[in-house]
Amino acid sequence: MLIDQATIFVRSGKGGNGCCSFLREKYRPKGGPDGGNGGRGGDVVLVGDDALTTLLSLTPRPHYRARHGGDGQGKSKFGADADDLLIPVPLGTVVRDRDSGEVVCDISAKDERVIVARGGAGGRGNESFKSATNQTPREVEPGEAWQERTLDLELKLIADVGLVGLPNAGKSTFIGCVTAARPKVASYPFTTLEPSLGICELGVDRRLLIADIPGLIEGASQGAGLGHDFLRHIERTSVFLHLVDAAPIDGSDPVENWRTIRGELAQHEVDLSTRPEIVLLNKADLLPADQLDDIATQLRSAGAGHVLIGSGATRAGIDQVLDILWSVTRGEAVDRRQSKW
Repeated sequence: MLIDQATIFVRSGKGGNGCCSFLREKYRPKGGPDGGNGGRGGDVVLVGDDALTTLLSLTPRPHYRARHGGDGQGKSKFGADADDLLIPVPLGTVVRDRDSGEVVCDISAKDERVIVARGGAGGRGNESFKSATNQTPREVEPGEAWQERTLDLELKLIADVGLVGLPNAGKSTFIGCVTAARPKVASYPFTTLEPSLGICELGVDRRLLIADIPGLIEGASQGAGLGHDFLRHIERTSVFLHLVDAAPIDGSDPVENWRTIRGELAQHEVDLSTRPEIVLLNKADLLPADQLDDIATQLRSAGAGHVLIGSGATRAGIDQVLDILWSVTRGEAVDRRQSKW
């Protein structure tokens, strides 16, 4: 299950109190002040973990509190510093302060650490206040208070390629064909109910991370269907692979279907229409070659930049699609004449 939103409460540790103490030993009746300082409270730290792909681990335990620093003691003993509380989160997690709405951090790298609640400093003991004119100080400092806040976490998947298209365009079949992911595949709309990730191995040193997004419909950017909840997952992809059904079962026009999705990408709160796009005229095994070429020509005339023809079910033309996607993600120029399958 993909849990891509969570709310947690965090509280750092309080600093330890300083100690008021005077040294009393045999033969040293005037040993002087020896109260130690308090220890530092623990920080609450979010850590990027590339092994996580969901916020599910945070939902059963929404409260996180770091330990307090130790109090100072006599004989110049300082209190122990508390350990930091580490909270692992998946890469692509955006953290916002619930009260202010401020973006606290955006964790996108492995082992990246961000302190979201800083522990209080330890208070000074009376030994720290002694001087030539104040040889028996009795003042001490309490430890600094903790910090606490409520954080809203939102996961935005980080992938090289984002699959977009209307329901039943063949996105789940495609990702199941080229990766080890096994999303549910069926003939009814909205078979895919949540995004899924798959890794496509193209060679020893080449691989693509592909995100399959639930099918979009007209009005998705305003909340229609499932697309509104999951459009954010394609904000960080390098390129879109727009799958267009060559033979829609409802008899709709493939070119108009392409325009519908392009419109929804443009109306999203982050304009996605300027992102590089490769169009795959999918399910090519259902139509003769001359009809496929005609639809591809219409798509290019409508403004589709690079149109390829293939079939996720039979894998025809898919290797060429993957090679072009690899080139685009690496910023390489692609020959648009290579659009035959």
